[in-house]
Amino acid sequence: MLENYFAKPSTIDRIRAHWLAPQIERYVEWMQTNGYADRNIISRVPYLCHFADFTERRGTADLNSAAAQVEEFASHWVATYQARAGSKPLRPRHLYEVRNPIRQMLRLALEGRITVKRENTVRHYLYSLERLGNYLKRVGLTSLRELSPALLASFVVDTAPGLSRTSRRDICGEVRVFLRFCYRERIVAKDLSAAVEMPQIYGLADVPRSITWDEVRRMLEAVDRRAAPGRCDYAILLLLVTYGLRAHEVARLTLDDIDWKHERLQVPGRKAGHSTAYPLASVVAEALIDYLKHGRPETADRRLFFRNVAPRAPISKHAVSSCVASYLHKAGINVHRAGSHTLRHTCVQRLIDAEFPLKTIGDYVGHRSPASTQIYTKVALASLREVAMGDGEAL
Repeated sequence: MLENYFAKPSTIDRIRAHWLAPQIERYVEWMQTNGYADRNIISRVPYLCHFADFTERRGTADLNSAAAQVEEFASHWVATYQARAGSKPLRPRHLYEVRNPIRQMLRLALEGRITVKRENTVRHYLYSLERLGNYLKRVGLTSLRELSPALLASFVVDTAPGLSRTSRRDICGEVRVFLRFCYRERIVAKDLSAAVEMPQIYGLADVPRSITWDEVRRMLEAVDRRAAPGRCDYAILLLLVTYGLRAHEVARLTLDDIDWKHERLQVPGRKAGHSTAYPLASVVAEALIDYLKHGRPETADRRLFFRNVAPRAPISKHAVSSCVASYLHKAGINVHRAGSHTLRHTCVQRLIDAEFPLKTIGDYVGHRSPASTQIYTKVALASLREVAMGDGEAL
């Protein structure tokens, strides 16, 4: 397998001389099977070899012990990189590029498989606690026992400005859970969770973020449909803006959800716990056919949409949202918190403008409760303007 990527026999001999050589070769085979580009495979192998050398110098002889040293190796690599680069700053992506292949290799060796997706809860907690850890490192705190209410309040003040209200609430909640865990495990002497106040979030406080139909056309025109990724993205964008689907609903679609004979699109497992059948619009059908014929990879998996880069796994809801944000930016459309919900709100706005009843709109987009649809009364601009300019006595 290594002969496919390295021309010099001496290079292959050096790789196979490492104590992790069997795991490295198995990982290279996994990357090839999952469609990784040759250049990506070649660039990852040196990190694995450096990690093998690093652990061997510390007398490591088993995979579990090696797995415990990934972060230590990453810190060592960062220090070495910065020493060579001088004043050149290290981007967070560089650290990810070092750790990710090592973790994948070890997971494949220990568990026999690599899970591409990470549970949302774990990902959110990791994000929040990494922000807390980076802040504590920046202020010189070396032990969690030195935490104080004043320091935690300072962390919230330092973190809050760049985040939305809901993101601030989430980070505060996750830090509070972590602090209660630290107290329960006797890592800290006092329960400091009450020192982190939860920001107040009010219902119906936000206005739905939608774009005009002309902006929708600009966004769709920004898609290059000459290549497979563009065909995939175009079909995703049309599904979102035509039916007001959520990102996870698009990501979970399968080939079996499209009824070509009866021209129906079935959306199962919605947030409200039901499924919805839509008429398959001709423009959506044409985009899907183009993608299925010329963009979808050959696979036995029944999922509809797949990643455009290796590994060739089904697309995630985060990728769907990132797709929308990317094309909105490309089209020069400025939207607060651009993402898949921007097109969902746009679909609802279109129905509001067409004067459909709120109950009909709620059923169409799969709202669980009528209260979820009521927020869109804020964007019934024509009706609100009429009320504002009307005769108060008549009202």
